[in-house]
Amino acid sequence: MEEPSDSGAWRTPAKYVTSPHMNATDDIVDNALHRPDREAFARKVDGVWRTVTSREFADEVRALAAGLMATGIAPGDRIALMAASRYEWMLCDFAIWTAAAVSVPVYETSSPVQVAWILRDSGAVAAFVEDEGRERVLAEAGVAAVGQVWRMDEGLGHLVELGRSVPPERVERRRRAVGADGLATIVYTSGTTGTPRGCLISHGNLVAEVRNVALADGIGEKVLTEHTMILMFLPPAHVLARVVGLAAVHNGAQVAHTSDLKNLPTELRSYRPTLLLAVPRVFEKLRNTAQRTAVEGGHARLFRAAEATAVAYSKSLDHGGPGLWLRGRRRVFDRLVFRKLRAALGGRVAYACSGGAPLGARLGHFWRGAGVTVLEGWGLTETTSGVTLNLPAAQRVGSVGRPLPGCAVRIGPGDEVLVKGPNVFGGYLHDKQATDEAFDSDGWFRTGDVGELDDGYLTITGRKKDLIITAVGKNVAPAPLEDRLRAHWLIDQCVLVGDQRPYIGALITLDPEFLTRWKLEHGRPRAADIKEIRHDPELRSAIQAAVDEANRTVSAAESIRRFRILSRAFVVGEELTHSQKVRRGYVVTKFAADIEALYAPDRPKA
Repeated sequence: MEEPSDSGAWRTPAKYVTSPHMNATDDIVDNALHRPDREAFARKVDGVWRTVTSREFADEVRALAAGLMATGIAPGDRIALMAASRYEWMLCDFAIWTAAAVSVPVYETSSPVQVAWILRDSGAVAAFVEDEGRERVLAEAGVAAVGQVWRMDEGLGHLVELGRSVPPERVERRRRAVGADGLATIVYTSGTTGTPRGCLISHGNLVAEVRNVALADGIGEKVLTEHTMILMFLPPAHVLARVVGLAAVHNGAQVAHTSDLKNLPTELRSYRPTLLLAVPRVFEKLRNTAQRTAVEGGHARLFRAAEATAVAYSKSLDHGGPGLWLRGRRRVFDRLVFRKLRAALGGRVAYACSGGAPLGARLGHFWRGAGVTVLEGWGLTETTSGVTLNLPAAQRVGSVGRPLPGCAVRIGPGDEVLVKGPNVFGGYLHDKQATDEAFDSDGWFRTGDVGELDDGYLTITGRKKDLIITAVGKNVAPAPLEDRLRAHWLIDQCVLVGDQRPYIGALITLDPEFLTRWKLEHGRPRAADIKEIRHDPELRSAIQAAVDEANRTVSAAESIRRFRILSRAFVVGEELTHSQKVRRGYVVTKFAADIEALYAPDRPKA
């Protein structure tokens, strides 16, 4: 039972206390022993999903770990993992841990400069890469210390062959030699504000996070069960995707992987998952696509009515439930609209998990009303992913939920969110000063996020560093307005500016796919460059309407006075992190001229 404390913190008692002898590999050993024939994974081979049992997976992990040991990998050695979402990523991760080594995830889209920094800083001595392309990036990084590189697309059979000389008992001794306080992984922050820093995450952090997520009320009974099928498409280098994968293994759910995001709808219909994990932008894009399809089919009013009904229905669930009229109206729109939305997800998704960025109440209510309950949570790399989570029977849409078992949250000076728990990391690699500064004198971790607590439910209002203070002293949190603007089908990203300026301005990027549709609908050349068309009066009028709509939700001092459409979309690795979060500092620096144009005295209001 969650409970407030005298210090103003909200704590949820732990439901599981980690033994000092446990590590993250225990689950695959237990699964192989107690449910050996359980179909734990699904792999797409020649276009067909083929399952891997718990026993088969454990055997593959041991064989690969033996191969690592045969090549000279020693306890504590750091091994990089650079690949998109695929079965072999989890296989290699567990094999690295079984060999008592430390895994170092690297996003598969990282540049040679980024890769070089991570490999050198972590002290990696070997690496698993997905294919020839990633192997080439690794070579360009030029880190001589990485002496061995293995490609996943080549099957890893040569490593398995080498491992045949290593007795199974030796592999098991190596696995069991690592306890809860042993280092499991070095995960680098996404770098929204500067150079990525390596977060030291122990086996105890992972075990505590996974067990307490799995034991949170309703998760094991409704969300992650032995009947759950989850399709993982987020980058596994992201701590959220990694922890959800580990929790699925712990609870006996089935895990499948895909990195084919261009054909994600096809993959969803093919695998038909029951649980979806995604960042908010995915849910936003799905909703916007449905809206645009309705508009093009002459059903714009139908979609607006369906959306309003979904939101009203969802809100009523928190206030005594829907009345007869609203239930009937929702049934009608379920047949006409919502069923098609769910079919696009494969037709069986009842729950979804969202994290990595704010989902927003508007989108949360829409999806819950449409029949997919999105459980939004919150956490950071430094907290091994989740600290709070909305639960099936304890959900407040718009918040990020209450603390997970074992975690505590309080609001500190400047409304900064402070946390404690067994999932909080051990510090930053090679940076004692930053580690010391990350904790207050009472041992609370300073998250850098600003928020509010109400009856234990945490609402994140922004990042401390993102708060805009205008020239007249008005404090503006940019996230709510940006969220509303991204609801428009043409808008891909939006960044509010205005620090020490007379008013709020907005930098806007357009969705390339929907911009192409707009050009066709309005008789503009398909090949028209965005640099030219961004000044089109009709296009600007459409964006202005979206700005006006968003401005109705805030005071005049917080409203957007002018906007500027940028000449290209944001790119992962530049303006965006790998989890689709905007790197504000980078954007402000790179588009300084566009920002100045927003405040030029001779510029007409737009």
